[in-house]
Amino acid sequence: MHLQRRASGLAPLAAAFALCLSCSGSKTSSTGTGGASPAGSGGTTGAAGTTGAAGTTGAAGTTGAAGTNAAGTGGGTGGTGGGAAGTSGNIDGGTMPIAPSAGCGKAAGLASGRASIDVNGKTRQYILYVPPSYDMNHPYKLIFGWHPWGGSAMQTQQMGYFGLQTPSNGQAILVAPEGQDFQDGGLGWGNANGEDIAFAHAMMDLFSAQLCVDQNRIFSTGFSFGAMFSFTFGCTAASQQRAIAPMAGNTQTSGGCENSTRSVALMSFVGTNDSLLTVHRQAVQVFVQRDGCSTAKTVMSPSWCDGLASQYLPCTCWQYPGCKSGYPVVECEYTAGHQFAPTSGQTLWNFFSQF
Repeated sequence: MHLQRRASGLAPLAAAFALCLSCSGSKTSSTGTGGASPAGSGGTTGAAGTTGAAGTTGAAGTTGAAGTNAAGTGGGTGGTGGGAAGTSGNIDGGTMPIAPSAGCGKAAGLASGRASIDVNGKTRQYILYVPPSYDMNHPYKLIFGWHPWGGSAMQTQQMGYFGLQTPSNGQAILVAPEGQDFQDGGLGWGNANGEDIAFAHAMMDLFSAQLCVDQNRIFSTGFSFGAMFSFTFGCTAASQQRAIAPMAGNTQTSGGCENSTRSVALMSFVGTNDSLLTVHRQAVQVFVQRDGCSTAKTVMSPSWCDGLASQYLPCTCWQYPGCKSGYPVVECEYTAGHQFAPTSGQTLWNFFSQF
């Protein structure tokens, strides 16, 4: 599978994209991250989390992090991890108010499950998770999980929405959007003429009208093509993204990076043997600049790396100092090819929940 029909400069991404074609919608299992390496190997053994990793420093404290579930392409989830370390705190220091949506105070107008939405005359689909204990007066965090090329909304749902369903413990509304065919190679986020950005906004408008959403706390995570779209969406001035957590992506393939100055907190993951390593690092630097951080990053200890299995070591997480208050940038690199970040569900939740 090649990408010669796309803009020039994207040919090096073809190999990594091809690995995502094996993404499966089957139920996750207890073995294998499933992420293929550049050599096309199968899933590796799921990482067992041990000690929790501390999150980023907030004005009121730091948030702990540790891995739970992550699913791999064509395989099962990584192993469940250990508990969170550190003390919890609100990194916004009280400066980012809760912004209840129009759907607050009314009975839920949407329920968990697969649904469709019309976006500029085209039917798009998603799978929604509304907490069973939904409270119409509680503004919930809204988190999108963007699947890789060849994946699906069902894949994201069956991997527990990137491992977030369990640790969020009913405190977030989770969404698994479904992409469109990309170059006859499976569902993805080509975002031709901005249609995937329009899809994202249509979903946010719908959920805000029909459910009680905190419009200041909307988040995205994604792997591969899903990470590329997370970067691109986060780049837009009107994205409403409070923070994003891309796993192995870039800012080019899903439509580029809008020239905006809007700050978005970031936690990223990528394997040091991933063919996207260089472009992923470049994408991170966009947010280092927008968040006003120093480029002299410092090693975090403890960190998400502490709970990884030996096959993923060495692993390092860095934090960029000097960022705008409430807009940290954390960058994690571990020994692996192109795959989902192992045992990262709890880490993702701890990063998002600090805001």
